[in-house]
Amino acid sequence: LISICEKKYGKPTENCFLWPSRRVAERCRHFVERYYVPTISTDDSTPTPHTGGVTATAAGVRIVEFTIQAPSSELKPGGLKQIKVFATFFPKEAFSIAKQFWQHAGDIVTSRQAAYCLRWLNLNKAEEEKQEAATAAILAASRNAIRMPRGNRHYAAGTVKPASTSSSNGSPTLPSGDLTNSVASIQLQDEKKAGEDVDDEDRPVEEEADGIDSRDYEVYVEERYGRNLDLSFAPKAKVALRRRIATQVAHHAGSGWTGTGDYVTEDDVYLYPTGMSAIYNAHRIALTLFPTRKSICFGFPYTDSLKVLQKFGPGCYFYGNGEDSDIDALEKEVLEKTLGEGVAEEDKILAVFCEFPSNPLLKSSNLVRLGQLADKYGFMIIVDETLGNFVNVRILEYADIVVSSLSKIFSGDSNVMGGSLVLNPQRQFYKGLKDAMSREYEDLMWVEDAIFMERNSRTFQTRIARIDENTEALCDYLRTHPKVKEVYYPKYVTTANYLTHKVEGAGFGGLFSVVFKADEGAVRFFDALPFYKGPSLGTNFTLACPYTILAHYYELDWAAQFGIDRNLIRVAVGLEDRDVLMKGFQEALDAIPA
Repeated sequence: LISICEKKYGKPTENCFLWPSRRVAERCRHFVERYYVPTISTDDSTPTPHTGGVTATAAGVRIVEFTIQAPSSELKPGGLKQIKVFATFFPKEAFSIAKQFWQHAGDIVTSRQAAYCLRWLNLNKAEEEKQEAATAAILAASRNAIRMPRGNRHYAAGTVKPASTSSSNGSPTLPSGDLTNSVASIQLQDEKKAGEDVDDEDRPVEEEADGIDSRDYEVYVEERYGRNLDLSFAPKAKVALRRRIATQVAHHAGSGWTGTGDYVTEDDVYLYPTGMSAIYNAHRIALTLFPTRKSICFGFPYTDSLKVLQKFGPGCYFYGNGEDSDIDALEKEVLEKTLGEGVAEEDKILAVFCEFPSNPLLKSSNLVRLGQLADKYGFMIIVDETLGNFVNVRILEYADIVVSSLSKIFSGDSNVMGGSLVLNPQRQFYKGLKDAMSREYEDLMWVEDAIFMERNSRTFQTRIARIDENTEALCDYLRTHPKVKEVYYPKYVTTANYLTHKVEGAGFGGLFSVVFKADEGAVRFFDALPFYKGPSLGTNFTLACPYTILAHYYELDWAAQFGIDRNLIRVAVGLEDRDVLMKGFQEALDAIPA
């Protein structure tokens, strides 16, 4: 889809990224203008920075709106009439800068939306070609009719009149109306006659779907058997998602709830196209209240989360270990300086961001203590609870905003992306945040993604319970194995903090990390592990990755300062039978030399 836009609207010296709204495209433009320094080249390989103050704006960063109209065959009541995407064009040498925005902000055109756009473009092209062919046929018939010699009127009476009329000057003209729709209606009538003796309910799905492309077949099967709703139900699917999240969060309301008013409702839940989008927008919305204040990143987070705090807005302080002792240092080094008369606004703190638990060391922050400091020093608490998840931990009562990647275990099927943001109506900044959301929030979750997410998440509670049990059994086994140096899992790491927020009867989550005693242990173990390998987590199937190498390859020494071993293997446990999991991990351990 990007290639089509670049070919249609771009220059040879430009690239572009696509966004689901003009506002996002504008934010990308501002990001590129802030960080991109145009260069000139003395030869084909060595760029030299300009010294004349040339800006990215002067170099040409622009926005193009690309509207795709619905093909006539797709038009139906309540359906989509058009799709708009917005392209931010920039010089090719600014590609790496624009890619950072795409990666960190997460407000993207998802793959499913892009595929839908491409499908519409192909259908429109086919309809245009069909209409052109029909027009050519009518013109040919008209020309033949004009050249036909006069014959016996008796024999001519039964002939079919050509589909053309004459204008006042005697030249042939085309009939009015939509030729494509006319041809389509004739085809539908013929198909109905050919199959009128076949009961639709008795017809095999393969026969019914014969001749349609793979995407149509997928949608047909999902809707025929009631697994997915029709796209016209996407707004209701989004309401169901918001209500599902709010109900789960409210069900676990703890002692932090004052008991006045609703703890949380679906109106406090906001959906986003990705988990990173929820994190980025939580930070962006908070900045609308205090635009000059820095944030604090507490604990070692997912790499893009830290980049959001560093690159958007005034910056952040980073306390990467995330231990209770770091809270003492944080208060002394930063927070105490924000009290008293004459403290500049830019010296105050916007928010503390943390994960609960963190990725990949599974540390749990002391949210009770951080919440007390937030009340004392006047900042927000924003928590990413993706790894803890709505079922296992009770987080919102201690936070102003809770974000989550719904792409992970909430979905589980690893076939759709999404994120959520929940506001706590009991916290002091709720009104300001709510007002900001009313001005700034855009519903950018693609309709098909909402449909798939709603379907996948219907079983998230039962899936999480089984994954919790599998993971705990695996970690208990690995922790006592002689070849294992360390297992990072909330049951063993900052346990007291996790237990403070653990829901009664719930588990410790489905993610853990492991380090081996032998230097070559990680390679041998990873290669022999008979499960899927990949960088995601929260899948219904077990998935492992060499996390540090993938996420911090160019900063291994920096990551090591915070206890992230370069040979660390991260494992997201799935729904497999426990015996299968145990046997597979035993085989991988056996591959490590004694």
